[in-house]
Amino acid sequence: MMRRGFGLITAIIIMVAVATLMSLMLTLTHASLKSTTDVYLKEQAELIARSAVEYTLLAISGHDNSNSCVEHVNITYPNAATPTHEANVSVYYFFKGAPANCNQVLANNIKTDESNMTALLDVRVSVNMDNTGISEPIVIHKRLLQKP
Repeated sequence: MMRRGFGLITAIIIMVAVATLMSLMLTLTHASLKSTTDVYLKEQAELIARSAVEYTLLAISGHDNSNSCVEHVNITYPNAATPTHEANVSVYYFFKGAPANCNQVLANNIKTDESNMTALLDVRVSVNMDNTGISEPIVIHKRLLQKP
């Protein structure tokens, strides 16, 4: 009689131990998955920031700057309907005689021709929390001085 009761208690203890280990394993798996997803989305945001800089420089070089200038570039990735990433680029200029319709001029008294039409790019990439399922915001911010 004593042996049966001892066996039942041992079985319950083993089941509780296994359930605790399974719970711990699920918690660690969830944390690992979240960490991997966050790293992936952050790296993707870094690459999109670099692409946004290149795209903005292309837009500036292809724009007729005699009447106006490119001041903002907005990019949604992978599409506008359900974006996972949104990139916003604000462009500020250093001109030698800026166009009248260009509002984002930091200096218009540049002395050298080499410095004329230099652009300060303010790049902000954010990960859309609704479309990715992440619980904490991921934002990349870069500021670059470029010559288009």
